[in-house]
Amino acid sequence: MTEPVDTGRRYGGAGAPAHAAGGGAAATERGISRILRGGVVAAGVLAFVATTSITSAASARSAPASAGLSTTMSSTTYLPKPTGSHPVGTTSLYLKDTSRPDPWVPSVNARELMASLWYPAKSPGRKRAPYMTPKESELLLKSGKITSVPADTLSKTRTNAFTDAKPAGRKHGLPLVVLSPGHSKPRTELTALAEDLASRGHVVVAIDHTYENVATTFPDGRVTTCVTCEMDKNPAWWEKLANSRAADVSFVLDQLTGSRSKWKGARLIDTSRIAMAGHSVGGASTIAAMLKDSRIRAGINMDGTTEVRIPDGGLARPFLFLGKPATYTPGEGEAAATWERDWKQMNGWKRWLLVTGAEHTSFTDLGVLVDQLGIDVGADIPGVRAMDITRRYVAAFFDLHLRKKAQPLLNKPSTRYPEVKHCSPETKTCQ
Repeated sequence: MTEPVDTGRRYGGAGAPAHAAGGGAAATERGISRILRGGVVAAGVLAFVATTSITSAASARSAPASAGLSTTMSSTTYLPKPTGSHPVGTTSLYLKDTSRPDPWVPSVNARELMASLWYPAKSPGRKRAPYMTPKESELLLKSGKITSVPADTLSKTRTNAFTDAKPAGRKHGLPLVVLSPGHSKPRTELTALAEDLASRGHVVVAIDHTYENVATTFPDGRVTTCVTCEMDKNPAWWEKLANSRAADVSFVLDQLTGSRSKWKGARLIDTSRIAMAGHSVGGASTIAAMLKDSRIRAGINMDGTTEVRIPDGGLARPFLFLGKPATYTPGEGEAAATWERDWKQMNGWKRWLLVTGAEHTSFTDLGVLVDQLGIDVGADIPGVRAMDITRRYVAAFFDLHLRKKAQPLLNKPSTRYPEVKHCSPETKTCQ
């Protein structure tokens, strides 16, 4: 199930609130409106918003001319290789919180979650991890009305991690990063980022927020769908969603770092070095999670409009805003105003970075996969380039704040990444 886009509403289905921009609305929402006019790509790793129909190329189709990259329809999609030195292992965890009912289906008296872990491995394993199941692929493609590729296409996506490979590292030596996807999106949409962080020596856990995703598969074969996609959205609803995700995150941290951890490699985790990043409402939920749980020492919001207010006492832990200019240029529109509101309440290290040419999907696997499938989502930057930028800046942020390694990349514009603009909300400028 997916949430149809209603352009007449203040809130769309982009995972975070799609505010109607004020002032320079035509300019700030150029990229989004272009996609909405042509239809939208599928949910999950092929989803920009939980959506209406898409325009996809039945045969090869070029990316936008300004992207400088022609795409050719590929029958097998793949994720870019990690940039770190470690092989990557992965495993899935089934977690059940009996202390609370499900927030979206109250008749379910316990909150059930699926999570994926990626971690540095001692050696490559024998079996590469699947990206998702054929059924999940079918439901995701169906939700986006994509019929030009086989239903199991996404399940064949080539990953770089090995199932249940033996973890590597010294006791309490690895930082832990939590990832949260956009609304209606599966945890798999952040796989390329997770693999890269794991190859650099982090343990990474991505959470499927049950009933907020078009398809979550449990060990007993059950597949839950997106109950929240059918609900009416308003600011209070988005705030509830963010706070619910914060509760999910705290519970997962308890399950990983408690005395009876659900993961056999838990002894490798340094519980004093925990951070979080998310995309869309997953990014917005990072603030809610940090306010709820002091174990989260640093956070990143990738292209997510925020609803949860930071108290007057402020938030003193490091934070990075990473987004697209069409929505988050300071002084241009209501979405950017939420970042400006939060910025004023952040008393610690902070940065506001925008990636020229990016669209909402550019910070996830989708940017790479749609290029391979010949689908145009309107981004003016190739997916592989956007992924390179996302990985590089996210890794730099975590290396600085979890490992205390200096990162000049975060201090000023880079000649290597000229697409990335450093913004000052105080002066309403980006350079």
